[in-house]
Amino acid sequence: METIVFYIFSAFVVLSALMVITVHNPVRAAFFLVLTFFASAAVWLLLEAEFLAVILIIVYVGAVMVLFLFVVMMLDINLAELKKGFVKNLPIAIAVALAMFATIYFVVGGEQFGISNFASPERHGADYSNISELGILLYTEYVFSFEIAAVILLVGIVAAISLTLRRRPNTRHQKIEDQVAVKSEDRLRVIKLESQERK
Repeated sequence: METIVFYIFSAFVVLSALMVITVHNPVRAAFFLVLTFFASAAVWLLLEAEFLAVILIIVYVGAVMVLFLFVVMMLDINLAELKKGFVKNLPIAIAVALAMFATIYFVVGGEQFGISNFASPERHGADYSNISELGILLYTEYVFSFEIAAVILLVGIVAAISLTLRRRPNTRHQKIEDQVAVKSEDRLRVIKLESQERK
């Protein structure tokens, strides 16, 4: 039964990940990425990594994907230009994808990965906490990798925010330096009028 559930959710992961990079609408791509995260969380549940599955849904689906959607909507992407670039860069993308697939195959191929080399996860009791095991690994053996990943995510967030701050034509913007340098004489002009009698 577990094998059938694994293959079902693995198929969801592969198909939704392919849809992320093939659909033309960036908002739909973000929603397919949400589906990929949900299917990956289900696979992690099969590996008894409940904490990672919950964090994947709460942090990535609940926070990071919302940020991605805001950025995509604020960028005002020209879909026609995006489709032209997709067709033009398709051969390069296929070559890069094949190179990545070959690299992954040689790294985690049949000799280095599989049921014959790695046994099924050991069953633990109800008092077992994978949160403490994960914390011990993160802050001892993988602490430098953890910090590097945090810095890379910070750079990505800063880059996404900087993309939304670009100047767009035909829009009015505040000039803060002109507002600060203005004097009271520039803001208020007193006009003296002669008084007139009513008839």
